[in-house]
Amino acid sequence: MLLVVGATSGELASLDADVATLVCGVGPVEGAASTARSLAERRPGALLHVGLAGGRGIPAGTLVVGSAALYCDIGAAVPVVERVQPSSSLLAAARRALPQARVLPIATSARVGGTRGASVEAMEGFAVLRAAELAGVPALEVRAIANEIDEPDRALWRFDEALAALAGALPRLLAELGPLARS
Repeated sequence: MLLVVGATSGELASLDADVATLVCGVGPVEGAASTARSLAERRPGALLHVGLAGGRGIPAGTLVVGSAALYCDIGAAVPVVERVQPSSSLLAAARRALPQARVLPIATSARVGGTRGASVEAMEGFAVLRAAELAGVPALEVRAIANEIDEPDRALWRFDEALAALAGALPRLLAELGPLARS
């Protein structure tokens, strides 16, 4: 089974009822805790994390496939995990499904604008992919850009355009990634 994870029900709304989904909640803590619990209960063959993101100089509606999930909220005097790599087979499949998508690292921060110069920022990706990594489940993050990262006027954010781009991409992603979750 392929488990599709999104922070909100809106990000998963276009999926058919027979697709396994998880609304993990907003932010890295909710994302990690909800995902870890679901992975323990469901034991999926693979995980696809989808949602909206901010971009720096990237137009709204642009799809981004995560080449890495970066954690930007942690700074410690000891070595910590700050990067999770996606499954290489899921990444290759997503590139086939979405050849027009940009392939970039996606930074995670609990605070909008908290990613210190990243090209793409979201709030759950690292947490969800790290939970999958620790559970031994191949995972990948795909986002649709909704806003410029430092745009303070939320009236200018393009949620509808980003959700439409994500909804248009999901059938192609599921067609390519689904068979990998069964192998």
